[in-house]
Amino acid sequence: MKQTRVAIATALFLGCAAATVGAQAQEQVVNLYSARHYSTDEALYTNFTRATGIKINRVDADDAGILARLKAEGTASPADVILLVDAARLYKGEVEGLFQPIKSKLLEDAIPAQLRAKPSTDGSTPWFGFSTRARVVVYDKLKVNKADVDTYEELGDPKNKGKLCIRSGSHPYNLSLFGAVTEHLGEAKAEAWLKGMVANMARDPKGGDSDQIKGVASGECGIAVTNTYYLARIMRSSAPEDKVIAERVGVVFPNQESWGTHVNIAGGAVAKNAKNQANAVKFLEYLASPEAQNYFANGNNEWPVAAGVVVTNPALKAMTGGSFRSETIPISVVGMNQVKVQQMLDRVGFK
Repeated sequence: MKQTRVAIATALFLGCAAATVGAQAQEQVVNLYSARHYSTDEALYTNFTRATGIKINRVDADDAGILARLKAEGTASPADVILLVDAARLYKGEVEGLFQPIKSKLLEDAIPAQLRAKPSTDGSTPWFGFSTRARVVVYDKLKVNKADVDTYEELGDPKNKGKLCIRSGSHPYNLSLFGAVTEHLGEAKAEAWLKGMVANMARDPKGGDSDQIKGVASGECGIAVTNTYYLARIMRSSAPEDKVIAERVGVVFPNQESWGTHVNIAGGAVAKNAKNQANAVKFLEYLASPEAQNYFANGNNEWPVAAGVVVTNPALKAMTGGSFRSETIPISVVGMNQVKVQQMLDRVGFK
């Protein structure tokens, strides 16, 4: 009998120990769904694991694919953290109830209010921006006067007829820009502006932002719209063909004398059904650290957002001289405007 009791006690002890070890192992994992497919982010993840001991299991997809996957998986989803690269997509994830609002004083202190979601009634926040990319105008320095393209409004002005190249109007980067302009101008003026842009196109929208820059350098376009990190990649490249492009094109940060240049964000959230919520919050807080913010700036040519981080990236500094005026409307408002913007694009024939 005594041996039986000992055996039972031992089995119970081992079972409890195994459960404890299993729980501890679980705590040292964070499952990440990421729309960031930049090779330089590998160092970001490695350093987080080195600093915390928390292993990152990563699934890569685009923004739309990640949101669709979360909806399909429901409560069975293993995702803890979601990283997306557009404000409109973050807003969509929020309104579809795919994120878990969190409270973090560290994040609230580090991330400017306009670059995060509107807090819930209990003060928790569904998502945070961790880096920005300005949506700027590049122009052919041989053919276009910089003063003719120093505002977004001038992209739709008849003086620029036949000069504009741009990617699809329905791409999230453009939906966010157009959503911001709609907030500034109002719907009627914004729709007239979009109609003017259609009339000014050198060709139908196609390709990505890098293709628009190359179109300006080749002479196919006089002006184009791009996110700054695409231009910075070309400026930092040692390839001879990229050096030619960088020499040919100029860059304008629009609306410096009015509301400021539009910036979009790459941001993150804790998944609604996160099983490792504490680790997920630690990861988001890490992304606001000076170390991680410098990776965003120097690794992928994005603008850091956390307070006190100084930009040292030579291409970003060369574009602006060190700083520029960015718009201050809440990025969440930009997301809210995306449906009405898409309707405008359909009405004016913006492909």
